[in-house]
Formats: sequence, C-alpha cells, structure tokens
Amino acid sequence: MRTRADIECWLTDMDGVLVKEEHPLPGAQELLEQWQSQGVEFLVLTNNSIFTPRDLSARLRASGLVVPEERIWTSALATADFLHDQMPGGSAYVIGEAGLITALHDAGFTMTDTDPDFVVVGETRSYSFEAITKAIRLIADGARFISTNPDATGPSEAGILPATGAINALITKATGRVPYIVGKPNPMMFRSALNKIGAHSEVTGMIGDRMDTDIVAGMEAGLHTVLVMTGISNAALVETYPFRPDEMLAGVHELVERTPVESELDEPHVDV
Repeated sequence: MRTRADIECWLTDMDGVLVKEEHPLPGAQELLEQWQSQGVEFLVLTNNSIFTPRDLSARLRASGLVVPEERIWTSALATADFLHDQMPGGSAYVIGEAGLITALHDAGFTMTDTDPDFVVVGETRSYSFEAITKAIRLIADGARFISTNPDATGPSEAGILPATGAINALITKATGRVPYIVGKPNPMMFRSALNKIGAHSEVTGMIGDRMDTDIVAGMEAGLHTVLVMTGISNAALVETYPFRPDEMLAGVHELVERTPVESELDEPHVDV
C-alpha cells in the first residue's frame, strides 16, 4: 500500500492550502522551502484563469510566499495545453482575462470572432451581454464549447459573484451544449501538470482543501491525496462523500519535516 514515504513529487492547491484571504497559512512557506531545498518537484495548482503565473507569483510574494512562476499551473494553462493537443494552431473565441488569453496565444492559438474552432469560457470580472450572445451564436453554428472550470460562484468583499460555471450554465441553456471543462475536478488538469514536471502518478501526492475538486480529481488521477482542514472542509463534511482522502491533516504545517533538535525540544522531559 502506498504511503507518504513513497511520494517523490507534489501538487498542491493554492487557496485554502497555502493562503487564505491573501494571508499565508501556517507551515506554507516552510513546506515550499523544504521542497526546494530537497530538490522535490512540485506545482501549485489553481482553477483561477484570470491571472498569468507571473501575476500569481507576484500576488503570492506580496502575501509572504515565494513561488516561482514556473511552479504555478492554472486552469488556463491546462486548457491551452489540452486545446493544443486537440487542434494545434487552432482558433478560439475567448471570454476571459489575460491569464487565459496569454496561455492560448503561447500555445499557438489565434483569437477570432469569425468561425472559430472553439469558444473558450474562463473567469472574468467583466462579462458582457454582447460577448455571451456572440459565444452562444458561435456555438450554435458549430464551434466547440470549452470551459476552464465549473465554479458557479466566487468570493468578494461584498458577497458572492457569478463565476465561470454560472456563465457556462447560461450558454448551455441557450444552446443545449454542455462545455468540456478542463480544470478541477477533471483529472485532465492533474495529468497535464504531471507532464509538465515529468512526474508519475504513482509517486505524486495532491494536497487540497476541497473534497469535490482537489481530492476527487487527485483520486481519479491515481495520486496520493491529502486533505487539509484550513479551507472549506471539516470531518463532518468528509463523511458526506462516498470516497476518502488517503490522509486528513490539520494543515500543511504537518508536512513540514522537523529537525532532530526540534523533535527533541517537542518531547516531554521528566525530572528524575
């Protein structure tokens, strides 16, 4: 039976695992430093398709976490990777932000609103009726419908916001077409991440805070799954699912290896 000791590479979710509300979680920076000092291959994964890896690296640095941009894998990158495999040099009509548009450009895609091969819907804070109408008409005319992620809502200081999944649903209702979603919980995103770092699922672990995305996708991709309780999950919620993670931890601080001196200091001393 595979255990944590067998794991040579790691994938980890970002929000709720390493950061929460732009503040680093306990042990996050120490774990990142441990992986880098030991030469462990790792990637930080996110369904956020708004930002490029460079943007996200800068945002994490502002939060106190040092993550090189090449160590970040987004649903936008996974989507671009998938579409490149499907149709190299294809074209797309995109509803999304810089993270998605840049990823598709870098994959060799042309952005167009005239007879595109794909309509690709990602996260944006500027959805427009005109853009959605155009997407609906292009899909009705035969363009393939792709989406970066299924999240119906996103957070904001004022409350929830409609997110990619909500726009997907609107387009599906109008066209009768269901999008192929590349990001979590599709294990496709994990497989593309494994290809990026040259890792095998048998020796890779996935750390996440959500049973419905991180853990189920990790399980289906054949990874060792670790659920942390610093995000939205708790023990009671886990009991509502028909599957289980391989490990349940309070947070990533439990994955940080202690030095012999630290271990000795933690041990109780008894005077004789």
